[in-house]
Amino acid sequence: MTKSRFGKIMWALFGIMLVSFGVAFNAGTLFGNDPIGIVYDGVRHVANLNPEKLGYVSNFVNYGLILFLLIAGRKYIHIGTMVYILPYGFFVSLGTKIYENCFVQEVFASRLLAAVLGCSFVYIGVGIYIAMDIGLDPFTGVVMVIADAVKWDFQKTKICFDLAMIVLGTVLGGKLGVITIVTALTAGPCIQAVSKFVKNKVK
Repeated sequence: MTKSRFGKIMWALFGIMLVSFGVAFNAGTLFGNDPIGIVYDGVRHVANLNPEKLGYVSNFVNYGLILFLLIAGRKYIHIGTMVYILPYGFFVSLGTKIYENCFVQEVFASRLLAAVLGCSFVYIGVGIYIAMDIGLDPFTGVVMVIADAVKWDFQKTKICFDLAMIVLGTVLGGKLGVITIVTALTAGPCIQAVSKFVKNKVK
């Protein structure tokens, strides 16, 4: 393994950690989940599991998406895909503990700060991960498969996909709120901008 590949994997892990913390923070604020987090929360609700089990649920969903990609989008599965799913659940659980210890649930300003950080972590983390180009996370891989099929760019496809995830997550019982709407409308452009910026820096 070259130093370049090792460095990319380390940066990808950092991005994964940010995404996981972002999902955990958003779930903790009770302001709603991002479009991916709401699916995790919905599956957790259907399984009748407590919030601390969100990390386990996220692993279950991601493994299911990997199976889909093996059939419909094998080219988007690389070493980075496995790097993503293996520590993801652990990082979500760790993020949940950090939220519980660093933010005061009864104080609105504290929860608002956590929400801003949560959304920012998700955007920056996914952008960094994509820029490393060592494979896509399962959800982004599915977005790329859809984009290839309908001939849309990532930004447009991501927005439509997120809206579909919101509907699915809400039907399953996931927490819908302001974070859900904000991230559905802004995640695509923000992630694309972060990814482009990081790629330019890497070059």
